[in-house]
Amino acid sequence: MSPIQIARIIVSFSWIYHGLFPKLVHIAPLEKQMTASFVFSAEYSYLITKAAGVGEILFGITLLLFYRHKPLVVLNILALIGLLSFVALMQAQLLIEAFNPVTTNISLIALSVILLSNNLAETSAR
Repeated sequence: MSPIQIARIIVSFSWIYHGLFPKLVHIAPLEKQMTASFVFSAEYSYLITKAAGVGEILFGITLLLFYRHKPLVVLNILALIGLLSFVALMQAQLLIEAFNPVTTNISLIALSVILLSNNLAETSAR
């Protein structure tokens, strides 16, 4: 398996996993804490979390299928930066926890840059 395929699968898997397990199968306490940052009611927080889970799964599947689409990979990088920034602003204490969004998001951004650089190399080779 090529490094590009490994990057593609890991980035996509991460979106799908984070949409499915901590948001749809079982809402993780940290997910509740994040939506509570917006001061929504428990019902709205639940719906927002479930919708985010569905959105993350759909995005992960889209990225898995269309990883050669440069704007999608750029959107992925921006989303990861945005999510990391959101955590930094709303729940900064999570940045020093084990398995925190800093290490996860930076690793996924690095893999996404590999995908992006491959896309640019393919484009310039044409």
